[in-house]
Order: sequence, then structure tokens, then C-alpha cells
Amino acid sequence: MSEYGISDIGGREILTQICELLDRAERLRAAIDADGEIIRTKTGPKLHPAVREETSIRVAITKNLERLGLNLEPIRSPGGQPRSTGWTGER
Repeated sequence: MSEYGISDIGGREILTQICELLDRAERLRAAIDADGEIIRTKTGPKLHPAVREETSIRVAITKNLERLGLNLEPIRSPGGQPRSTGWTGER
């Protein structure tokens, strides 16, 4: 939180939600890894139901990181140089 200057209540709440979502996504990933991405049912092979949920959660994590103004990697310009994202770390 201090590294990115997240000190407001709203930012801390979003960060808490991100952490909780990540915990859930990791539990789902463990279940998928244990059972396999394709499971056998009486009607034939099916995509593990947790795959869609894990994907949905990871999308939510990304959106919330963007709401906080955090980028996982610098955006690269066509020349390969990082360009500014416009975020200065101030709120």
C-alpha cells in the first residue's frame, strides 16, 4: 500500500477485495489442477465449471487494479520504449 501510495479508505477496500478475489481464484485453480480442466460426466467430457469462474475472477482483479491506477507492466510504445500511463501515484 505504501509503495503505491494507497492510503485512502476506498483504495484500501479495493485492495482488500483484490486480495480476497485472488485467494478465491487460487483455490479454484487448485481444484481445477486436481480434477483436470476437462472432467468426465455421464453425458461426456465437459469443461471444469471452475474454469469460467476463475477466469471471471481474474478479470475482476485486473479491472480493480486498473481502478487503483496500477499497471502490472509498463505500456510499451511501438518503438519498444515504455510510455507514460498518465498515473502519477497521487490522488
